Amino acid sequence: MLLPFLLENAVEAGCDEAGRGCLAGAVYAAAVILPPGYENEMLNDSKQLTEKRRYLLREQIERDAVAWAVGVVSPQEIDEINILNASFLAMHRAVDALAVRPEHLIVDGNRFKPYAGIPHTTVVKGDGKYMSIAAASILAKTYRDDYMRRLHAEYPVYRWDSNKGYPSRAHRDAIRQYGTTPYHRMTFNLLGGDGQLELFTED
Repeated sequence: MLLPFLLENAVEAGCDEAGRGCLAGAVYAAAVILPPGYENEMLNDSKQLTEKRRYLLREQIERDAVAWAVGVVSPQEIDEINILNASFLAMHRAVDALAVRPEHLIVDGNRFKPYAGIPHTTVVKGDGKYMSIAAASILAKTYRDDYMRRLHAEYPVYRWDSNKGYPSRAHRDAIRQYGTTPYHRMTFNLLGGDGQLELFTED
């Protein structure tokens, strides 16, 4: 069972990202403030849910939340600042866009770049522990999946409708055959192993 809050008396926003390990596409993040006493037995880490359940929950979260927002960092920005910093920036952008300013942030993972003026707590596997982080994981995941389906319409050979930009065999085989697109992260190890496009990020 997920916990409602880390700090009971604070306006608390849960934050999470999606797409950090992908070879292509933007990284997405979401911030969600749930109302006091909120309950939703279906809510869980987005990775533990079916696609149908995630989209059903997205509707419920957007309807029920005190405030929610999604932040995006482009592949070009990822290459400029590295994926770790890009993940933090996406979460900052989501917090920037909230209609209600939170008093505390709870962030999935063990690292975060402080957001000016708002204290935070990192929670390892927080999307399986706190409802607001789970809600953020669902919004980040579904909005990024929608985005990758749009990109798939432009470049269907990479099968982004199914792999969502992650390093699947089909994705890497398509890179070998057709090369890269403007959406690929050129500082990533795109081919794996000893591929000629092997490039790495620096955290």
